[in-house]
Amino acid sequence: MQTRPHELTDVFRGSEARREGLVTAGQLRGPAFRRLFQDVYVPSGIPVTHELRCRGAALIVPEEAVLTGRSAATVLGVPLAKTHDPVEFVVPEKFRFGPIKGVHVRRTEITRKESRPWKRVRIARPARVVLDLVLRLSPRTHNWIRRLRIAVPDVDAFLRTGLVKRRKLAYALLRRRNRGIRLARSALALADPRAESLPESELRVVLSTGGLAPTPQYKIRRKRKVVARLDLALPEHQVAIEYDGRWHLKAEQIKHDHARRKRLKAEGWRFVIVDAELLAGPYQKLLDLVRSVMNYS
Repeated sequence: MQTRPHELTDVFRGSEARREGLVTAGQLRGPAFRRLFQDVYVPSGIPVTHELRCRGAALIVPEEAVLTGRSAATVLGVPLAKTHDPVEFVVPEKFRFGPIKGVHVRRTEITRKESRPWKRVRIARPARVVLDLVLRLSPRTHNWIRRLRIAVPDVDAFLRTGLVKRRKLAYALLRRRNRGIRLARSALALADPRAESLPESELRVVLSTGGLAPTPQYKIRRKRKVVARLDLALPEHQVAIEYDGRWHLKAEQIKHDHARRKRLKAEGWRFVIVDAELLAGPYQKLLDLVRSVMNYS
């Protein structure tokens, strides 16, 4: 049999390629190809992205499956899924298949109007994607606050793109009775597209659920001109809460942050600087720190 592996330039099912004489079983096991899922391969020279893995997974799930959650968000241009995160689908209750390693399937009600054709399956429309970003979180493995800390940043990021409006989302949630719909409504109430990063959104959720009401991207003006902008602020207390990610560790950024904060401190502002370790720790510790700065005189 003459094989033509050079004709395989995208994701493909190994069994179909073998049947058509494009590749042998030995070649599939060799260095020329990389396996993404059982019976799904891609030429080794093609970079693996989450979007590529979504296209690969679409080859082996039922045609009625709907790509959604962080996977659909990533395909739609909101990069919430990491490369090797599970590919997320929902399917109507009556369909049973799997399990498939690397694919997460949730069986629930979904109407045809909530999705559109994509590849050989379907992809959720933006309002449904946002709903599934929240409903994907199991109450058995996440408590209420932890679920909000995961869900709200995703919703913030999606709203920030303008792919869907808050009003449309609120209407979509209005008459639903899905399990977890109360969490979805709470997440939408806390969502704010002004947030500029996922950690910043999560920090705002911690503060808000702790009884504080920070303003995101607070602008400090002089004579109507914006002279500074704070990640989060409690203006009545002149307290700024800012998240410093890894890029703040660069020498030039450290110098810039120091000068900016020194200038604002001279005007009466006090700062709480939050890093990844503090944000990931007990939320009460973070709240106590902010309150101690608020009460300092």
